[in-house]
Amino acid sequence: MSATPTYSHTLADPRVATALAGLFDAAARDEQTVSRLPAEPSALAALTAQQLADAAQEIYMPVSADGGRLLYNLVRAARPETVVEFGTSYGISTLHLAAAVRDNGTGRVVTTEMSRTKAAAARRTFAETGLDEAVTLLEGDALETLAALDGPVGFLFLDGWKDLCLPVLRLLEPRIAPGTLVVADDVVLPDLGPYLEYVRDDANGYHSVTFPVEDGMEISCRL
Repeated sequence: MSATPTYSHTLADPRVATALAGLFDAAARDEQTVSRLPAEPSALAALTAQQLADAAQEIYMPVSADGGRLLYNLVRAARPETVVEFGTSYGISTLHLAAAVRDNGTGRVVTTEMSRTKAAAARRTFAETGLDEAVTLLEGDALETLAALDGPVGFLFLDGWKDLCLPVLRLLEPRIAPGTLVVADDVVLPDLGPYLEYVRDDANGYHSVTFPVEDGMEISCRL
């Protein structure tokens, strides 16, 4: 009688699990940090994208724990060669994506972040968890850094500024083949409205479904 096989995955690696626990714990204090930002919409609107990123450099804005596990499973199933992420923040979602790539045994994660503080912290975390070789972090404006991306996009996760999700998608569309999954987080946020209207219209080449995890993820398949 053969022994029952045992399975392991990178998310269970003590280095990764410890890092995620610490990041989620820090993210739990986001509401206190947000309270220190300008309250008036006009004050925020006056900031450039870089100034806004700098002002929010202490805010984690994480994907939820269930959302992270969903991303891991989707990437494991799709087995993309290139995962592109818009919005690294402190790297919670990136760790889930990179863990899936590592466990697939193939592929890479290309992620983007405008905040220098967040980018530096995320790079340290990737190195500490041993996932740095699976991740390329592009620092700066995603509409500029992703314009030079080489090769096709095999999986796209959009979790940066919500009003930029549609422009980032349109930028990358020529590299998104039929059957590719595009996932956007936080469907409840008003600024994601134009993006949702776009991917929910079959005429634009997507079939979309909202997955009820935390603030909602929109999972769209390129037709």
